[in-house]
Amino acid sequence: MFAVYASRIDRDQPFAGLELGDRPAPEARPGWSTVDVRAASLNHHDLWSLRGVGLPEDRLPMILGCDAAGVDEDGNEVVLHSVIGQSGHGVGPKEPRSILTERYQGTFAEQVAVPTWNILPKPKELSFAEAACLPTAWLTAYRMLFTNAGVRPGDSVLVQGAGGGVATAAIVLGRAAGLRVFATSRDEAKRKRAVELGAVEAVESGARLPQRVDAVIETVGAATWSHSIKSLRPGGTVVISGATSGDRPSHAELTRIFFLELKVVGSTMGTKDELEDLLSFCATTGVRPVIDEILPMDRAREGFERLESGDQFGKIVLTNG
Repeated sequence: MFAVYASRIDRDQPFAGLELGDRPAPEARPGWSTVDVRAASLNHHDLWSLRGVGLPEDRLPMILGCDAAGVDEDGNEVVLHSVIGQSGHGVGPKEPRSILTERYQGTFAEQVAVPTWNILPKPKELSFAEAACLPTAWLTAYRMLFTNAGVRPGDSVLVQGAGGGVATAAIVLGRAAGLRVFATSRDEAKRKRAVELGAVEAVESGARLPQRVDAVIETVGAATWSHSIKSLRPGGTVVISGATSGDRPSHAELTRIFFLELKVVGSTMGTKDELEDLLSFCATTGVRPVIDEILPMDRAREGFERLESGDQFGKIVLTNG
């Protein structure tokens, strides 16, 4: 079958190991199901995999891709939960949690196999492309906002780095849930788009906000960390799920954190139940993922290059057929 895969690891030139071509189709195994992939979306996780983060050489070649929506063996339209091993379903009971493609072949292919427990019904209200955007970036944003930030309607939230998949999701979800959302970006066009999506104001990265916020959604890391901490009200919470600019800020702001009793909460992906809630939320409210571009699977390299450049606003989706 046709697939997009990592053939080797190159930390300095990650695309040198990106291959498009024929790979073996999934083989049947007890407790697992094979899904015909209709759409799959790119994540920064895929770029990190090409650099060897979470993907050692001895597991290559590895088909990339965490997220997908498609049709299962019984003809049902489904969405995949891409966290494998946290429940023991379909894998050994002692297997640690991992994201698809860290241990198992991914979704950038005509077919993918996952534990049957990891399959959820796709709401009829969502297209395959829309549903394929949800399991990683949108689920991450959902958990950050509604599980770990502890915010409720009327509260204020700062979303750093408007344009990325998680940040865009947080703006849309926050607005739909009645939050007062602020956003930052270095790019004027992205700031404008953030306001169009529901942010009450979008400012230059590092600029002072009109008010201190209850929570910050942080995925950028070192470049925005100090600004995130300084933007919080006393007792506020910063939730961090990534560090695309690096994980070692020059100023940790420890004095401000303890003096103002701020909370720093780590967040990774989300649970199957949270993905089910997110799918229902989108189906019933009319909220839809922001899609930057839809490409056929054989143009995956273009999608990777666009994601790596940081020019996208929203999700990049690959489709079969």
